[in-house]
Amino acid sequence: MLKLILMPLRAIVRMLLAVLILFEEWGWAWFGRIMAYIGRLPVLHQIERWIANLPPYGALVMLIVPAILLLPVKLLALYLIGRKRAILGISVILIAKVVGTAVVARIFQLIHPALMRLPWFVPLYGRWIRWKEGLLAWVRASWSWRWGRVLKRAIKRRLKHWRGQ
Repeated sequence: MLKLILMPLRAIVRMLLAVLILFEEWGWAWFGRIMAYIGRLPVLHQIERWIANLPPYGALVMLIVPAILLLPVKLLALYLIGRKRAILGISVILIAKVVGTAVVARIFQLIHPALMRLPWFVPLYGRWIRWKEGLLAWVRASWSWRWGRVLKRAIKRRLKHWRGQ
């Protein structure tokens, strides 16, 4: 009986995690490129160079900094939601998520070599990558993902046809 209850719950949690990871994957690459471009500004370039040269445990601390800095923003969002300003509060949370993903993506690109010098980090990172790839493979094998890909190609063909290309 318990197994019948847990199976759908596990599938729902797995799908929610997959959606979150897909957003992170998409945002990680895209935002990382944008932040690298922004990082060419002289002041930011100096900060990035400093971050990239941190020792391994300093790099680890640097990975936590964005989460700490975004905490007051998230509390503000909850305050707004509690004050019946739900749309504004949710907007603040979404903007914080996007900005946080962009900043963490760039910081991780800069500190990845330092983190890989931590003996305990390497196997954890490997396990994370294998788990994430397995989850994404599960999503990509689903009928909804395949159907979405077919639909996307059909829309692209239709748009190309309408443009006369």
